[in-house]
Amino acid sequence: MTISIWRYSHLTLAISSTLFIVLASITGIILAFEPISNKLNPYDIVNIDNVSVAETIDVLQKNYDEVITLDVDENGFVATNVFLENGENATFYINPKTGEKIGDILEKKPIFEFATSLHRSLFLKSTGRFIIGFVSFLLFLIAITGIILIAKRQGGFSKFFTKVIKENFNQYYHIVVGKYALIPILIITITGVYLSLEKFSLLPKDKSKHIEILSEAKNTDFNIFKTTKLSEVEKIEFPFSTDEEDYYYIKLADKEIAVHQITGQIISEKKDSFFTLGSYYSLLLHTGKGSFLWSLILLLACFAILFFIFSGFAMTLKRTQKKSKIKNKFTKDEAEFIILFGSETGSTLSFANSFYKALIAAKKTAFITDLNNFTSYKKAKNIIVFTATYGEGDAPINATKFIKKINTTNQHQSINFSVIAFGSKEYKHYCKFGMQVHASLLLQEKFKAVLPIHKVNNQSFIEFEQWVLAWSSLHNLDLNISKEDIKIPKEKEQIFTVLNKTKNNIDDTFLIELKPSRKTKFKSGDLLSITPKDETRNRLYSVAKINKTILLSVKRHEFGFCSNFLNNIDINDKLVASIQPNKNFHFPKKTQEVILIANGTGLAPFLGMMNTKKSKTKIHLFWGGRTKESLDIYKKQIDLSLKNKTLTSFYTAFSQAQKNKVYIQDVILSKPELIANTLKNGNHIMICGSLNMYKGVLKALNKITKEQLNSTVDKFIENNQIKSDCY
Repeated sequence: MTISIWRYSHLTLAISSTLFIVLASITGIILAFEPISNKLNPYDIVNIDNVSVAETIDVLQKNYDEVITLDVDENGFVATNVFLENGENATFYINPKTGEKIGDILEKKPIFEFATSLHRSLFLKSTGRFIIGFVSFLLFLIAITGIILIAKRQGGFSKFFTKVIKENFNQYYHIVVGKYALIPILIITITGVYLSLEKFSLLPKDKSKHIEILSEAKNTDFNIFKTTKLSEVEKIEFPFSTDEEDYYYIKLADKEIAVHQITGQIISEKKDSFFTLGSYYSLLLHTGKGSFLWSLILLLACFAILFFIFSGFAMTLKRTQKKSKIKNKFTKDEAEFIILFGSETGSTLSFANSFYKALIAAKKTAFITDLNNFTSYKKAKNIIVFTATYGEGDAPINATKFIKKINTTNQHQSINFSVIAFGSKEYKHYCKFGMQVHASLLLQEKFKAVLPIHKVNNQSFIEFEQWVLAWSSLHNLDLNISKEDIKIPKEKEQIFTVLNKTKNNIDDTFLIELKPSRKTKFKSGDLLSITPKDETRNRLYSVAKINKTILLSVKRHEFGFCSNFLNNIDINDKLVASIQPNKNFHFPKKTQEVILIANGTGLAPFLGMMNTKKSKTKIHLFWGGRTKESLDIYKKQIDLSLKNKTLTSFYTAFSQAQKNKVYIQDVILSKPELIANTLKNGNHIMICGSLNMYKGVLKALNKITKEQLNSTVDKFIENNQIKSDCY
């Protein structure tokens, strides 16, 4: 069954029952406090696991004229109903060791009375009980479809509890909370349905009767009373008279026994039916009576249900809004370029949209729509497919019909196509659906691939930029797409205080150290997004983490609005910015050797990585600048790392320091063994700086890998051994 069926079922069930689920959850939260508050009362002063029935009956019969019943509730509180000396009938809690009264029977508080009535029947009596029971069943189905959706996203039921890839807040916590709350929610729904069935007498009736067993009598030994602990008892009914035909009736967890009041002989027993036990345990599990821990779990489960409703509808609304924002300037039959996208969370659509806008800015006729809307196109010469992959290689929700349509749609003219696939290497089926799309198009006579399929890991802008450059070059176009054009959700902004700032060096570059206003999790390699006042576009800077502060390296450009803004602020000034995770460019956790390659301000994140790396990891730094003076602002940090042996070796290239220009790629070519051995042993290379530098470095690395390892550099990029963040 396709993923869309499960998702539509999940969403339809949620929409149809939202109001009632919200009411049941809110009242459930209130009612979860009732057993907790009851449990806090001081009426379990004796451990009833250590008190026998015989002991308590003995003290009761000594202290009171007549004992009617003895009850032990779910909290372990022991209550009795007796006649006092003045002839009054009274019920109260007792100390089971002494028989003394220790408190009055707890009365249900008004708020719990109100919440119980609303929770059970919505104040609509039998009609309300039916609605709540039916909604419990719908919630059960929602939970089941939720389990299936999580399993599909994670790559199968065997990986249900494996790490969740964080794409955005709602998606991540909808899955994480779901994995741990689904079992309690299933229990709540199953027991809720069971109790509703019992209310409407739809369960088989308990027809069990007392069966005479006549155990061997031992005079007045009452062995059953001595060997049975109070913790095993629910209720004891005392004989009404001294007549031998009146017995003690003892209700245990799974049966009721009749005991002769004179001989102590077990006369008969009645075992509870399966359905009676089901009702008993359903009530306990549904209400949390007698268990502080289970009541707390039920409380959290009710909060989880409310969160599921919020996050689920937020994700649905986000998908709807993303789709509604698409505004085509040309119709499908007017456009030369057709952009088709398959996007699960909206991230892939952001890349497709930026590409569409760049084509429009280049005065080209373009049309963008989702893959499900694929049809014939009268003037199309190029189709460009942007698609993500869902779970076990499935299509995103808006791409499920594409492969079927491609095989049934008659296209009149020949069309060139390119496929760019988005995914995460942390998933087993990385970009699988994108590969299926590419293969399906290759099988069509009227479609011709102009580029191999291109994969983008974790929304990497640099990997996207590589494809844009290749595609633009092939079509003789100059497309202008910046990282800021990709509308990836931003983190919340906060205030940062300027702690330190260096003077500008010969290249008009400076370091600035910032302190976050609140405790913030981030790593070297993450990005700081700054939008100066009166500006609409943000600027992203790669950060170094130095003792919980942020270190930026900034080059001032004459007309650079943000770089001039940072250049003009002083120590103790404040600025507003947000930290954006850049997980694809964090220092590798398990590696023996890392080569860091940067030019200019691209050195910034590496200063932080050298500051926090593990002592056993060897780090080799290659850095390129214009002159030796360009290094001055970084020299203190680098010298300290060399002294502390957190940096193993340091190589420089100064392009303007001598007549023959030397670039960083030239120095790399002079160290082929270091490069080859690092990659051969499964270790890593990280690159940060300008795109021009990146192209030169990749060319040098490709030369080394071909000569030394008989392989192309693409293989190591694919293996995630070469990480980059360039601009």
